[in-house]
Amino acid sequence: MPEVQKANSQNGETAQRFIEFIMMQAQQAMLFLGRLPHPSTGETMVNLEAARMFIDYIDMLKEKTHGNLSNDEEKVLGSILSDLQISFVQVSKDNLADQTIPNQEPESTEPDSKIEESASSQEDQKKRFSKSYGEL
Repeated sequence: MPEVQKANSQNGETAQRFIEFIMMQAQQAMLFLGRLPHPSTGETMVNLEAARMFIDYIDMLKEKTHGNLSNDEEKVLGSILSDLQISFVQVSKDNLADQTIPNQEPESTEPDSKIEESASSQEDQKKRFSKSYGEL
């Protein structure tokens, strides 16, 4: 059974390093959400899969450290995680809206059944690659 850390003089330093580690993970997620500029290029980019990976790492840390964190650490971790999840949802919606802007192509001459089939397969793909972080 894992041991809960005992109070000692290093707990303050350990807590600070833990929060710094969480902040580094959050910065990576924000970078991939396009909320921070890339340090080398100064440009923003959106990579939802990479952002999701870092958010999932933070969520995993929250689960694995449950019961071993101080109240302040839990508050910081929970706040960062919920902020990232909200940002992820917003960026996902923005990207979806950008992708569904109608382009000026000529109207299709396909039968209605093929158009409906194509629309439903696109919806299935969107559902397959979306992850819910709970009710917002």
